[in-house]
Amino acid sequence: MEKQYNPREFHPPLSGAGPKEAIDFEKGGGLVPAVVQEWGTGMVLMLAWVNKEALFLSMETGYAHYYSRSRNKLWKKGETSGHIQKIREILIDCDGDTILYIVEQTGPACHTGAKSCFFRRLSN
Repeated sequence: MEKQYNPREFHPPLSGAGPKEAIDFEKGGGLVPAVVQEWGTGMVLMLAWVNKEALFLSMETGYAHYYSRSRNKLWKKGETSGHIQKIREILIDCDGDTILYIVEQTGPACHTGAKSCFFRRLSN
């Protein structure tokens, strides 16, 4: 039987700082990368960009929001496709310049219809 992924086994809660203090948005010009991981399996689903507003919307609503660099606007994952991401947990890396959304994914995460955006192998 495959073991259920449980991030609480190795990620202690952030103490003493809120998101504004803990995340360095300035380093990336107001944006930080968000790695998105599936709750049940630990599979990496996608990478997207988040600004402060997208992060706070994600925290407030419980659903993943991102910032589109090409369209210059906020977007909620699944708002047109129905392939939503329910936030289970948000983690911050050691440098405070990358976040990890751990989500319950509905449908495929990739716009191509693939479960994960990481399905192409790079070889030499």
